[in-house]
Amino acid sequence: MHAFNLFLLCRFNFRGYRWVKAMIHAINDINERKDILPNITLGYQIYDTCFTMSKTVENSLAFLTGQNETTPVFRCSTGAPLSAIIGAGGSTLSIASSRILGLYYFPQVGYASSSSLLTDKYQFPTYLRTIPSDKVQSRGMADLIHHFGWRWIGTIAADDDYGKYGVKAFKEAVENLYTCIAFSETIPKIYNREKIKAVVEIVKGTNATVIVVYSSDIDFHPLVEELLISNITGKTWIASEAWVTSALIARPEYFPLLGGAIGFGIRRGEIPGFRDFLLKNIVDFSSDKLCTGKEKLEDLNNTYLDVSELRITYNVYKAVYAVAYGLDKLRLCETESGPFTAEPKCATIDEFEPWQVCINLGIITTDPTNVKSVQKNYPVFFSWFLLNVQTHLYFIRNITPLLCFQRPRSACNNNCQPGYRKGILQGKPSCCYDCIRCAEGQFSNHTDARECTACPEDYWSNTRRSKCEHKLVEFLAYGEALGMTLIALSVFGACVILSVTGVYIKFRKTPLVKANDRELSFLIQFSLIATLLTSVLFVGKPEDWSCQSRQVSLALAFSVCLSCVLGKTVMLFLTHLARNSKVAEKARMSVGPIFQKVVVVVSVLAEVGICTAYLYFSPPSMYKNTQFTTLKIIFECNEGSIMYLCIMFGFDVFLAIQCFLTAFVARKLPNNFNEAKFVTFGMLVFFIVWISFVPAYLSTRGKFKVAVEIFAILASSFGLLGCIFVPKCYIILLKPARNTEEIVGGRAITNDKSAPPTSASCASEINTVSTVLED
Repeated sequence: MHAFNLFLLCRFNFRGYRWVKAMIHAINDINERKDILPNITLGYQIYDTCFTMSKTVENSLAFLTGQNETTPVFRCSTGAPLSAIIGAGGSTLSIASSRILGLYYFPQVGYASSSSLLTDKYQFPTYLRTIPSDKVQSRGMADLIHHFGWRWIGTIAADDDYGKYGVKAFKEAVENLYTCIAFSETIPKIYNREKIKAVVEIVKGTNATVIVVYSSDIDFHPLVEELLISNITGKTWIASEAWVTSALIARPEYFPLLGGAIGFGIRRGEIPGFRDFLLKNIVDFSSDKLCTGKEKLEDLNNTYLDVSELRITYNVYKAVYAVAYGLDKLRLCETESGPFTAEPKCATIDEFEPWQVCINLGIITTDPTNVKSVQKNYPVFFSWFLLNVQTHLYFIRNITPLLCFQRPRSACNNNCQPGYRKGILQGKPSCCYDCIRCAEGQFSNHTDARECTACPEDYWSNTRRSKCEHKLVEFLAYGEALGMTLIALSVFGACVILSVTGVYIKFRKTPLVKANDRELSFLIQFSLIATLLTSVLFVGKPEDWSCQSRQVSLALAFSVCLSCVLGKTVMLFLTHLARNSKVAEKARMSVGPIFQKVVVVVSVLAEVGICTAYLYFSPPSMYKNTQFTTLKIIFECNEGSIMYLCIMFGFDVFLAIQCFLTAFVARKLPNNFNEAKFVTFGMLVFFIVWISFVPAYLSTRGKFKVAVEIFAILASSFGLLGCIFVPKCYIILLKPARNTEEIVGGRAITNDKSAPPTSASCASEINTVSTVLED
């Protein structure tokens, strides 16, 4: 048998020597057992690779020749048959030796070489190992980094196949995990302080706080020394299995630098009787301290005697047993069921070829020339264990205990706080980004948000853009000063009109009230009260029912009022025409007072028809206006069809124009017949108010828009009230001497110009109740 073991050139390597002892102990166990290879004694040869590739190749050729010669394609057939090679220790060394041994289909079992390159059976057809591949370890590292949310990682690799292929496998594993590589450096195999210092400067200058190192402990040790000299701290190291448990690295003086490192260790195991075997086989080394003779070996604490963490040593033990079981399987081969296609189908344990051992080890199939038949699945249980380097090494079975401490952070830049999103930086890796503030109306409520989310319709982002808040709702409320003032004015106006109605009722038998068309007067007063009280519908939170009722009720109230006024002015107009007609022509046609009521009924019915069509075809509805301001929701009414709305109020305008024209024509009646002048003034006030209303209404928004409309309603209503009823109440209450049949009927002359003529005066002029029109 053959083993490659590691010895430092400057001092004796207890760890490597223990690996040799593990192989010897396993061979001795097998030789003593009766159930494996009975009556067969296994032997071994030991070659030192000196951790160099040239020495490894030299020893491989020397072993194959059997005469310590390095001549290729030469083999001395004397001596016991060669079974297999155990080793070498490093992946680079195993790759170098396996390329030679594979040419001869010579079995090789590695115990510490984890490079993923050795998995390729086309290049290394006879290589078997008792350690998992670096691909498994790299995936574990990638999952660990992804678990902790590290996005900005540095990598350092030894300048050999182990480091290069290990880092390559790691980069492939993190490629789809949104993790970027900040830097990727190599450690020279041959000591070069300038190159090592260059790596140190990169580590010092980078903002990556998590660094993955794929290297052996021998190659990593010079870099650790330089890092310690530069006093670099605050880094979290992700260790490969080659150095995470190394005694060379796990020194107390390195703890400020490497404390908190996380790595994947090889599955440990126990070797029965191994410590006793080590204690019985002590060799005197001149490098050891002189002993007094009173010491006990059991109390000695060094790497050689520490069997509590047997990892690679245990792999050596398993490698020897794997070869032994392969040889035992070869020994037990039955001719009828042998693995070979040609005769004989079984090899003998006394005489066999190395490739025949490969078949029994499950490395290749019966035909060694058929590369495609190579088996890639090994009957060996592989696993990694997570280790966290603290003051001393702790064995950790899962990640949960690591979560008890403050989680290190490794990112290209600071996290984007809530209210910001990540933006792409041109020319930078995807893990490097700019933090862009969310736009108004958008938010992000977690760190490093990729996109900002738009707020729902009724919400708006706060000043920090970290959440959405309810927008302020605006409408003309009952509780605010403006709303209360307008309602108070409308109620006050209604009370004034009720007072006028009370005056009319109390003095209903006086000539002025009787001659002033009481029915129309009461109807006008009722419609003005209704007009004023519609203002209440405009105040408060708009609802569908209030939106549908307020414009319709306003239009109907105005139509009733204006149609009644039109009935009065028509009578004045007809009086004007009658006074200008000849007496002979007065008898041609007569129209009674019923004509006034017909005018009112027809006008109101026409308005009712328009309002009904408006509510049926395009009814108003409550509308949330968010276009005027982003911070508020203006509750207002969507008036539906503008065409229907214009027709509805256009009819009221038409009635007002008719009132104005008829009153204006009749304004030149004799001195006692000037009621038309007051109606003319009332219509002028009506027009001035509503003409001013249009630009004011279009230029305002929100609750002030509603306030403008209410003000127009109040102003026009008070204008009609003041021009039509106040002069009459003035005569009734303050000038009762003028409230007589003679003055009211127009038959008495008075110098009191405050006494207003009435339509009754006009009626007396044409014989009380009839009016004769010109043909």
